[in-house]
Amino acid sequence: MAQQLHPTRTAWHITVGAYGSRLHGERVPTVDRAHNQYGSPFLPYDPKRVADERDLMKGEPVWFTLEQRAFIEATLPTVCERGHWLYRVCAAPPPPEHNHFHIMLDAERKRHGKDIRKWLKRWLTESLDEKWGRPESGSWWVEAGSTKAVKELAYLNNAYNYILRQRSTPLDT
Repeated sequence: MAQQLHPTRTAWHITVGAYGSRLHGERVPTVDRAHNQYGSPFLPYDPKRVADERDLMKGEPVWFTLEQRAFIEATLPTVCERGHWLYRVCAAPPPPEHNHFHIMLDAERKRHGKDIRKWLKRWLTESLDEKWGRPESGSWWVEAGSTKAVKELAYLNNAYNYILRQRSTPLDT
């Protein structure tokens, strides 16, 4: 289904990782605050950095079960309603990528994606805590995440389809 840019809102592609499930220096691609500009290479494999980051963790990594991934996908549209954002699509991908969620939504132009990400995490945490309790680490999520303003129609459609393909549950039609 082809998506269109909203004439008076900004579309955001937001990704948030689960706590401790993807550490800098692992073999999977990551960026850190010093290496997060467009076109920057991913961080190299560095077992010492992985060990150092693991030593700083307050508990075990969070790995979402199928039930939790389905819950996240079912809850994010309601979170968007609460924030007065227009929901497009979300995914909490299945294994082996079951350590994050993606969402695409539209928000008033005055709202920045970093603020939206903060509220998404807060309200989704409340829902997860109510159902499963707080994880041992004290958090479901990494400290930050990715927020990309979507300004081009091609990116909007590519990202929408990318997210759609990663869903753990079928999209209601």
